[in-house]
Amino acid sequence: MKILELTVEGYRSLFKVNWKPGNLNIIIGPNGSGKSNLLKLLDLLSNSARGNLSKYIQHEGGMESIIWDGKLKEISIKIETTPVDTFRKIEDDSLTYELQLVKVGNTGYYDISNELLGNYRQVKLGSKDSPFKLLERSPKSVKIFDENYKSLKIMDKYVLETETLLSVASGPLMANHHITEYQREMSSWRVYQDLHTDQNSDIRKPTITQRELEVSSDGQNLVSVLHTLYESNRQFENNLNNAMKVAYGDDFEKFVFPPAADGRIQLRIRWKSLDRPQSTSDLSDGTIRFLFLITVLANPNPPTLIAIDEPETGLHPSMLPIIAELAADAAIKSQIIITTHSAELLDAFTKYKPTTTIAKWENGKTTLSVVSEKTLESWIKEYTLGKIFKSGELEALE
Repeated sequence: MKILELTVEGYRSLFKVNWKPGNLNIIIGPNGSGKSNLLKLLDLLSNSARGNLSKYIQHEGGMESIIWDGKLKEISIKIETTPVDTFRKIEDDSLTYELQLVKVGNTGYYDISNELLGNYRQVKLGSKDSPFKLLERSPKSVKIFDENYKSLKIMDKYVLETETLLSVASGPLMANHHITEYQREMSSWRVYQDLHTDQNSDIRKPTITQRELEVSSDGQNLVSVLHTLYESNRQFENNLNNAMKVAYGDDFEKFVFPPAADGRIQLRIRWKSLDRPQSTSDLSDGTIRFLFLITVLANPNPPTLIAIDEPETGLHPSMLPIIAELAADAAIKSQIIITTHSAELLDAFTKYKPTTTIAKWENGKTTLSVVSEKTLESWIKEYTLGKIFKSGELEALE
């Protein structure tokens, strides 16, 4: 499931924005232009699908903090996506999800006033052409639809005013597994914005041995995921070894995971030039960030969407082509969204011709402009993306 079109009104600086991303996306723009707010919106949607919307909004400071300028009364979100696997039989089909959050008085609280999941195009369903709905919520009623698209009554006790109908799809809504699969795919989205690598961070410490297949949004379970995938998937092992050898040369030998106390393991890197493997507590911030990025992007079973805020932070420029190549490969399975200020990273992406979006901030509002394929191709015949970025031509796009 990939986003075809996103429309949002009233969220942070995204006063009124429409965006059509591709499979591999690069977003550029000056500080404060709203790039991070777009990623926060995707994170909000993912958390809402997991049933964590209320907790997420509280963590962000309540509705007063996330609504545009604290003035508006509601936030409206609409996304059109490719279908989940069960809908692949309907060619050229799409699904649309809508969510509306309404501020309660002058408090930080909110209610969900409207929610909708379905298809509004004329599509072939059996012997007739008609649009269909999977779930629908309004101030007056709450409905889901079974797999024959017939309305089913939902008891009020199953629905909270502050959590999405979609999030309870694995509970009383099992009457339609299409909803469950959509919920599962949206909840799998991962947005990476703030990786802590200080000496006291969990990412540097031994971790309890457990099977984990996906790096969490805060990245602190990196060692556990690395251990699981590195020891169980030969292709992942080869990809990581190759990335490390490109970045660090032949001195890199392999990763090792010796046991620590109390059923824990630790990550160490074995270098040919050293007798003792180097532990994560001794690694530089840049090395840990590089390990985090290659683990996320080389995951053999990635989430349907991966968004990374400024992956160039802390990395040597020689590592950026590796990240670009892994991101381009990952975009075959996932939708990749990367924000950046780095001309060197843009240079590394030039040959992959990513969907390039320009974020601008004017009068407290973010605008997003996608560079047309024709314009992008004409530019990169003569220049790299990084050189165009340095020249100011990209950000000057109207």
